[in-house]
Amino acid sequence: MTTPLSVSPPPFPPTPPAQPGPPRARRAWIVGVVGALVLVLVAGAAVWWLTRDEDGSPLAGRPRVTDEAAGLSYAVPEGWKRNDGKDLIQAFTSSITTKGPDGHGGAAVLAGRGRGIDESALKQRTETAARSNAEFFYPDGTSTVEESRATTVSGRPAYTVALSVRDDTGRAGRMRLTLVTRGGDRSAFLLGVTESPEPTGGAGREADEVDAVLASAAVR
Repeated sequence: MTTPLSVSPPPFPPTPPAQPGPPRARRAWIVGVVGALVLVLVAGAAVWWLTRDEDGSPLAGRPRVTDEAAGLSYAVPEGWKRNDGKDLIQAFTSSITTKGPDGHGGAAVLAGRGRGIDESALKQRTETAARSNAEFFYPDGTSTVEESRATTVSGRPAYTVALSVRDDTGRAGRMRLTLVTRGGDRSAFLLGVTESPEPTGGAGREADEVDAVLASAAVR
C-alpha cells in the first residue's frame, strides 16, 4: 500500500533546504537572495499590497504586504523591493529586500507558515529555528544571541530572537526571527536577514528597518 503524501503545513518553522554544491557555492546563492529578488512564492499562496496607517509605528502609512498563505501582513520600508512572485525556494511564502550602499550588503525579510505550537514551547522553537537558519545563510559560521524575548503580534503569543552572525570568510550580519501562534494547528513567522557591507559587522540602517518590519507584523 502506498502512503499518501501529507498536505498539511510543514513543521514550524521550516529551515531552508540545503542547496546543491559546497558551502561556498551556497554562499553565492545566498548573496543573490539578499541582493536580488530570488525567493520563491509557494504555489497557491495569495499575496497583494495595500496601504494601512498604524499610529505610533515607524512605518506608519507605508505600503504593506498581505500574505494570505502565512496569515500575516507587514510594512514595506521606503526603498525596499517587493517580491511579486519571482522564482524561489519553498520554505517561504513572501519577501521584501533592499540592497546596501553601493550595492554591498543588504537585507531581506521573509514570511512563512507552519503547524501549531504551544505557547510554552515558543522560546525553544524560536531559538532553535533561528540558529538553524543562521547555519543555512552563514555556512561554517558562528552565531551569538543578542536578544531573546516573548512578545505579541495582534494580541497573539509570539517570540522573537535576534542573532549576530559571522562566517569563516569574515562575512558578518544579523538575523531576527519572530514566531507567532495563530491558534489551532497554525503558526507563522517573519525572518529578517541583514548582511553588513563591512567585515567588522555593524549592519546599521538595514538592521533597524528589519526590526521595524517585524514589529509592524499583524495577524490576518
